[in-house]
Amino acid sequence: MKHAREDYNRIQDPEGKIPEAEPVFLIRAQDLTAPDVVHHWADLAAARGASNEIVMSAREQAERMRDWQRLIGGAKIPDMP
Repeated sequence: MKHAREDYNRIQDPEGKIPEAEPVFLIRAQDLTAPDVVHHWADLAAARGASNEIVMSAREQAERMRDWQRLIGGAKIPDMP
């Protein structure tokens, strides 16, 4: 799998479910935009017919991100290393 950031290449797929050349994008809770982005993704996925299970899972993850941001107070604008 190909990450958008070189420093994330250490994140692996031990079961090999993601092809080596497939681009992936990781959004961390510390990214101030993360909860909104994940909620928007859920809305788009739902509009295109994604299962309710995956849509709800994404929305729940977005809320966990919001909770983490409130608890930790470490959310910031995304940056590059």
